[in-house]
Amino acid sequence: GGLGIGQEVLHHSQIHLSKLIDEDPEIELVHFNTTLGLMHRSLDVMMKSSELGDGEHLEILETYRMFAEDRGWITKITEHIHGGLTAEASVKKVYDDTWVRMSQITDPYLKERLHDMRDITDRLLQHLVGETRSSTTEQPDNIIVIARSMGPAELLDYDRHKVQGLILEEGTPTMHVAIIARALNIPVIAQIKDITEKIDSLDNIIVDGESGNIFIRPSEELLGSFSTKLKEREQRQAEYEAIKDKPSVTKDGIKIGLHLNAGLLHDLPLLKETSADGIGLYRTEIPFMSYPEMPDVNIQSNLYKKIIDEAENKPVIFRTLDIGADKMLPYCKDLVEDNPAIGWRSIRITLDRKGVLRSQFRALIRAAQGRELYIMFPMISEVAEFDAAKETLLIELQREKDRNGIIPKKLHVGTMLEVPALAFQLPALLKRVDFISVGSNDLMQFLFASDRGNQRLAMRYDELSPSFLRLLKNIALECSNAGVSCSLCGEMAGNPLKAMALIGLGFRNLSIRGHNFGQIKMMLQSLDVKELELYLDTQLDSIEHSLRPRLHSFAIDHGIVI
Repeated sequence: GGLGIGQEVLHHSQIHLSKLIDEDPEIELVHFNTTLGLMHRSLDVMMKSSELGDGEHLEILETYRMFAEDRGWITKITEHIHGGLTAEASVKKVYDDTWVRMSQITDPYLKERLHDMRDITDRLLQHLVGETRSSTTEQPDNIIVIARSMGPAELLDYDRHKVQGLILEEGTPTMHVAIIARALNIPVIAQIKDITEKIDSLDNIIVDGESGNIFIRPSEELLGSFSTKLKEREQRQAEYEAIKDKPSVTKDGIKIGLHLNAGLLHDLPLLKETSADGIGLYRTEIPFMSYPEMPDVNIQSNLYKKIIDEAENKPVIFRTLDIGADKMLPYCKDLVEDNPAIGWRSIRITLDRKGVLRSQFRALIRAAQGRELYIMFPMISEVAEFDAAKETLLIELQREKDRNGIIPKKLHVGTMLEVPALAFQLPALLKRVDFISVGSNDLMQFLFASDRGNQRLAMRYDELSPSFLRLLKNIALECSNAGVSCSLCGEMAGNPLKAMALIGLGFRNLSIRGHNFGQIKMMLQSLDVKELELYLDTQLDSIEHSLRPRLHSFAIDHGIVI
């Protein structure tokens, strides 16, 4: 997100190797080890001066630093040096071999780690051949960096105060350079095909991270318009900061719980930054995706304990392993299906592979250390599945008691509601659960039989359609009548207009991404819920494709900040 105006700077990382063979491996080995030590020290200096503040997002750079110390990687390089290659040729050889092997992996998270490896390789090669990263001292004061792809440390080579935006030909929101850029408040737009060939050196560029648009060589009029927009955005950010610690209460006094969606340790500092009420969704599958093999109970337990400790008594709702569909594990080869979104995925896998589920329950119970523990099951389609998962959890709880372990102070067990069939089983389900969290992304695609990854269907159906809103209202109403807490943790909750509708439908807890907090809090503080509820009741029988225009007009007419 964000806006940036500056001049183009093309990021180059290609290293030319002039010598591939050396007849004295011992000298090359000394050269390699000495250079490796220099690179490690330079990374330490970079991490200390990265301006990420109070350790925020440093886990990514620490992981990157560990990559540079990986014994397997170093051993393979030294073997090639002993075989007669120069140090730089050995580094390049190991990288090329690993790239060929890992590029066959379909998992997007692991493929993104290749960018980190390329960054480490380029950095070491530059040290070995005596080159340095291009200095930014002679560059304009405001620059937009253009690259095919980029590792996290490469961005930190640039003067943070000069970089106004980053444009990539490749990339996803979870790639490490995007996360580092977000921490530094640098807007990023990725997946712009052939962008490096379409821009000339020092071209003026506008990066609009809010809309995903790039303007090349804009007119003076457009530059002036975006300069004004940039000042307005800075003013809005200051307003968001001013209300950060104020309660999330509407104009008519209704408290709305605002929780954080998270999936990595570096998301945890956002709890303090946003004054969130807790973590409404912690995605536990990401560590499983990053390990070369299934993480054991101790590895999982240590991680979950860190998360609970970092939360400092705020609730953390752990969603159990949600794999399959677009989230593949490198060590599970039998998950490839023709229609994975509605296939063998999520709780269906772990109920069939109880050992995986039990080890995760065991780790979560041990991590709680006598504190409250919140566990949520994903992709539950019928009450019987919830009962089976909870029974497995209670077996592990009893097992921990029998071994005289420290059990949680209190156990809260809930479920995601993502499958429409479960909405028709609410009377029975609500007698069994402590809370429900609606996953609007999957619920939407299953309700309309519309693959959310299909670009042709991306704009065809609207979350603000009367049919979808009526379904959500019924869910919220039945939960309220049963006295069961109900939240929504999908992308829908992070949009001010959609979040306004959710509150009008009866939702009193929303779980959102950290950078959405300011605008959502400002919206709800300007909202009179009773007025909105009365208006929505008159609209849900509409046969319109979407209520978006009407809700937008309502917000403007009633002074609601969206």
